[in-house]
Amino acid sequence: MPINTFKDDEKLQEMVNIKIVGRLLTYLKPFKPQVVQTLLLMAIVITVDLLNPYFLKLGIDTFIEEKNIKGLGLLGLVLVGTNILSMICARKRITIMSKVTNQILLTIRQQLYTHIQKLSFSFFDGRPVGKILARVIGDVNSLNDLFSNSVTTLIPEFITLSAVAVIMVSMNYKLAAVALVTLPFLLVCMFCIQTVSRKRWQIFRKKNSNMNAFTHEDFSGIRVVQSFTAEKHTEATFHELLKQHRHSFIQAVKMNDFFWPLVEISWGLGSVLVFWYGVTLLNSGAKGISVGLLVAFTGYISMFWRPIMNISNFYNQLITNMSGAERIFEVLDINPDIEDEEKAVVLPRIKGNVTFKHVTFGYEEKQPVLKDVSFHVKTGETIALVGPTGVGKTTVVNLISRFYDVQGGEVLIDGYNVQNVTLESLRSQMGIMMQDTFLFSGSIKENIRYGKLDATDEEIIEAAKAVNAHEFIMKMEKGYDTNVNERGSRLSVGQRQLIAFARAMLANPRILILDEATASIDTHTERLVQRGIEKLLKGRTSFVIAHRLSTIQSADRIMVIDHGKVAECGNHEELLKIKGLYYKLFMAQFKFLGEEQVV
Repeated sequence: MPINTFKDDEKLQEMVNIKIVGRLLTYLKPFKPQVVQTLLLMAIVITVDLLNPYFLKLGIDTFIEEKNIKGLGLLGLVLVGTNILSMICARKRITIMSKVTNQILLTIRQQLYTHIQKLSFSFFDGRPVGKILARVIGDVNSLNDLFSNSVTTLIPEFITLSAVAVIMVSMNYKLAAVALVTLPFLLVCMFCIQTVSRKRWQIFRKKNSNMNAFTHEDFSGIRVVQSFTAEKHTEATFHELLKQHRHSFIQAVKMNDFFWPLVEISWGLGSVLVFWYGVTLLNSGAKGISVGLLVAFTGYISMFWRPIMNISNFYNQLITNMSGAERIFEVLDINPDIEDEEKAVVLPRIKGNVTFKHVTFGYEEKQPVLKDVSFHVKTGETIALVGPTGVGKTTVVNLISRFYDVQGGEVLIDGYNVQNVTLESLRSQMGIMMQDTFLFSGSIKENIRYGKLDATDEEIIEAAKAVNAHEFIMKMEKGYDTNVNERGSRLSVGQRQLIAFARAMLANPRILILDEATASIDTHTERLVQRGIEKLLKGRTSFVIAHRLSTIQSADRIMVIDHGKVAECGNHEELLKIKGLYYKLFMAQFKFLGEEQVV
């Protein structure tokens, strides 16, 4: 059953983080020429908009009053021409910023994807895949309007707002004061609304992430769901998640809807006050007041409140999308637990000597899985790791591959501490075959080639033959070009493991790790695979983890792991003679045989 769907994976922030806004704007730096071009185009648009009310004043107070029809006609032509130019410039800047925004989103998504691939297993252990997908897809998409409007709306509107305010004051400071009397009220209301609105959008993002996580996990485990007839239960859970998603969205939108009415009320009230006061001054014959001035002033009032409305809308978008940006940067700011040291060296072609020196490790603090473990493996040795479930067998091989770092002691390969070499040079010389077989969507050939991306078709076929996968592959309708579907769903468990085994073979590793590699292969197939394994193991240092003890009897040494330590070590015959833990495990699996036959 999908789990962890109702748990939030991030904390709510209490205020708009200016650093995040600044960090978002840094993505515009590579596009300075386009941004400058956009600003120049916007300067033309702003200039035309600022001139329009003045032209109206000029037309009324000069040409109409003087009955200058010719001058009025020329002024009309100028108005039409400048506004056509403004429309062309406005459309051009939208096209430019759309291209810039799409490129920025591409950069962020690529950066996020690349960074996530480098994160340690601990990151993925604590997060459902659906929540990670929500970051890469949904949260990045939410930044679309933010980037495009930051240049095309925010900067130009601030310039327009400032210019109009100066013009209004210079025209008549008394009318300007009346027009702006509602502005302080609006600013206080906007501040109060944004605090609540931002928190509600954060909650919505989290509910959306939870729904994505549940959906991904549920469909990934659809066979389990249907096998246990749990469809109604999962449907009820999904319905509850949908309700939470819908409720959080409605609550966020309700708060957003307060912005525009407040601006419109302030705009309307300011305009009414200006008309009332302007007409009063006009009727009283006040100096400097004319019909043209009053008409122009009302035009500038519209130009003043329109930027405020657009800025408030942008701020609304900022609040809406800030949670997405926070979630993106939260992931980008996570440093991998495992990464190359500053002075890491490239590990040369290894021979395969592996040494554990007093190694201690635990996935959680104060709960060690391995306790002061020491052993040495010579080049070409095959080491079998056995023991009860959960005693640390897989942990040993994870430390060799440096999927985790030791908390005490050292892991050495050919005398090199694995923490002092580059991860690529270390892992590229290892072949790892896990019990949890994963195949990618694509052909059988492509999945095998994953072990060596530049491998030829002949090398792929040779690797498949080595593990006796060639025969069943050739029986498929398209042979090696047969598509295996997502996670290899059209193949049996045994067939998937054979393909994954061929993938490991193709890598031609110096150190081979087989973690329950034959657990899901039937006995007949296992005998065929064992012959291929023997060829592969020859000349390579190998670590084999197996619960099926019949598969590791020929190992050079068998290490019995128990309570975080190497309890016993020796070959099959030696361990049976001492009649310790290995003897008990072996006899439990083959209790139908007489003791004399076993020994």
